[in-house]
Amino acid sequence: MNLPENYTTDYVVSKDGTRVGYRQIGAGPGVILVHGGMMTSKNFIKLASFLSAEFTVYIPDRRGRGLSGPFGQNYGIGSESEDLLALIHKTATDKIFGLSSGAIGVLQTAIMEPALKKVVLYEPPIPVKGTDPASWSGRYESALSRGNLGKAMFTAIKGTDDPSLFTALPGFLIAPLLNIAISANAKKQSGDDVCFKSLIPTMHYDLILVRESSGLIDGCKEIKAEVLLMGGTRSQRYLKLALDTLSTTLPKAKRVEFHGLGHTAADNDNSPEKIAKELIVFFQQNVIH
Repeated sequence: MNLPENYTTDYVVSKDGTRVGYRQIGAGPGVILVHGGMMTSKNFIKLASFLSAEFTVYIPDRRGRGLSGPFGQNYGIGSESEDLLALIHKTATDKIFGLSSGAIGVLQTAIMEPALKKVVLYEPPIPVKGTDPASWSGRYESALSRGNLGKAMFTAIKGTDDPSLFTALPGFLIAPLLNIAISANAKKQSGDDVCFKSLIPTMHYDLILVRESSGLIDGCKEIKAEVLLMGGTRSQRYLKLALDTLSTTLPKAKRVEFHGLGHTAADNDNSPEKIAKELIVFFQQNVIH
């Protein structure tokens, strides 16, 4: 993967003293991009590059990953929000995008921070209408406890990503191949790259966010910012139901659906340019009071 390297790195210190590192690229009004599970800030480098002609883009490594400090003993939605608040206050940024579990932290932050004016949520996995986005967590945790990272990774992908031939195949066939790929990936990492071997266990903490997020819906009614809800036609049903619920709850919500795209559309290896085009339009629109 050839990624642009014309970014700088810096950090903020969160309320509990945790160091939160971030990458910065571009010039103009500030925009924060918040990645999802089994990702780091580097997964959004291409998205940031497409935005960088119009905006100064800040991409934090969520805690426990890459440039940032550990999760801490009392990790939860509050931790994610405090990390983002530290970055918002340092950079005076009022525009933010979050993907998946990252969008859960963004939503909590939008409830707490009235300075935010533009908020974009891409398929936050919030339990609504009887859905359980973390239904696969037991199988994932079991595989993780046995040291079978390939099985844990496959379980997480099958539970969160778009239905495909890959996820339709049985785990006992795919897990050994993934274990080989995970080992190979760990050997070729350089600089501040983060290997899959380190990222797979972090999904445990994303599952904490999912479980804590069910109470966010009621708090959404207090959000003053304009909100854009994004999703793909290929994504799983529970993600679409969460967007349906948010669209009827949020006072200033708009919605965009990307035909043929799925849950990780903003990732470097997917369709970040399509996501960037919509973000530029939304972020540049005048705020409606």
